[in-house]
Amino acid sequence: MKPVEIFFFPYLGGGHHIPMIDAAIVFASHGASSTILATPSSAPNFQKLITRHHKAGLPIAIHTLSADVPDADMSAGPFLDTSALLQPLRHFLLQRRPHCIVVDMFHRWAGDMVYELGIPRILFNGIGCFARCVQRILFNAAIESLSSDSEPFVVPNLPDRIEMTMSQLPPFLRNPSEVPERVRGMKQLEEKSFGTLVNSFYDLEPAYADRLKDKWGKKAWIVGPVSLCNRTKQDKTERGKPPTVDEEKCLNWLNSKKPSSVLYISFGSLARLPPQQLKEIAYGLEASDQSFVWVVGKILHNPSENEENGSGNWLPEGFEQRMKETGKGLVLRGWAPQLLILEHAAIKGFMTHCGWNSTLEGVSAGVPMITWPLTAEQFSNEKLITEVLKIGVQVGNREWWPWNAEWKGLVGREKVEVAVRKLMVESAEAEEMRRRVKDIAGKAARAVEEGGTSYADVEALIHELQAHTLPNQA
Repeated sequence: MKPVEIFFFPYLGGGHHIPMIDAAIVFASHGASSTILATPSSAPNFQKLITRHHKAGLPIAIHTLSADVPDADMSAGPFLDTSALLQPLRHFLLQRRPHCIVVDMFHRWAGDMVYELGIPRILFNGIGCFARCVQRILFNAAIESLSSDSEPFVVPNLPDRIEMTMSQLPPFLRNPSEVPERVRGMKQLEEKSFGTLVNSFYDLEPAYADRLKDKWGKKAWIVGPVSLCNRTKQDKTERGKPPTVDEEKCLNWLNSKKPSSVLYISFGSLARLPPQQLKEIAYGLEASDQSFVWVVGKILHNPSENEENGSGNWLPEGFEQRMKETGKGLVLRGWAPQLLILEHAAIKGFMTHCGWNSTLEGVSAGVPMITWPLTAEQFSNEKLITEVLKIGVQVGNREWWPWNAEWKGLVGREKVEVAVRKLMVESAEAEEMRRRVKDIAGKAARAVEEGGTSYADVEALIHELQAHTLPNQA
């Protein structure tokens, strides 16, 4: 029988791009012929990784579409127009029909074209089961009689009691009657799909996985954490793209620290924090007297300093020099090998924006978190981390941030210090969080091995696609 052939069509922003590359590797390791559809500018970021897997015997390859997308890189936001890829993609699908194509939700234009060609399309939306349930409920539920956006309300019909505020939600969930066309396009992608590929694992969020699979009429395959396909140091170093920070300097610094003594801080590939917030973080870290590695990303609202390595002198005067002299902190600028850092024995905690990739990577590494959600579904992820799983501490941000808009919700240095000390200083509560997350990390590792739930879902999808053979593939 001809092997199942699956095309993977990732979005260009790092938060969606990276896990779909991982997913392609996962399916290839199960024997599916996996082809990643890339652009001329995105393919070089992971060419070495895929070539290495191909040479090792995995049936995996890259096909570069004959068009590019302006302004596309790992920090691309969710509303970048990628429709320049429509005709090259259609041409390739007419030449070579796969058993299915996995399409990212942000390629809103792709659904109708793939549907017209009669190719099964699986949706990848880059979020977990809990956040998907919250979104779906709030999209269809009217939350009324609130005095302000800061008044808490209970999200209805969830297995756990979860309180949120309107200020923590994106605009289309605050007022579902005024849904933008681009969001409607994402919903239509799901409605005509063969099902959904979910980067999570059953034991992380079982009640929500059951609801996603059983109650809403669409098939879902829960196949993560897909990041665990990166097993070698080289794979972990080059994941996403080669690091732009001094990797050896970072690892050597961590090697000099005691086990479980360092806080890792990163807000992902998209977030741009303003100078005043960076300063508050720095003052809070210094006051906490805890060791840290801080990956400082791009800066909000300063064109002259908005390059990847251009966080300039926005940190307090003398801060980096003091951290260097005391050995308390290491400040990095650029793209860092997050998996390697999180898995290092010196790491004790992770201050994160609660992006789903970072959340899963922290969980898989057995590292408890300080949650600082900013946008997208990150406030829902915070609730999962701190209230359902009880493996994290909230820093206290309550304001959902529109992409690249004016910054709201400045979190002061006192809150930063309190959260850091609560997670990093020994206490019964901190120890219980560490115990819980170590247990969950073990379940994550077992999920992707033979006999695990995610392993079984990968196999189930491959077998279903074999049974769903297209006429010209028989």
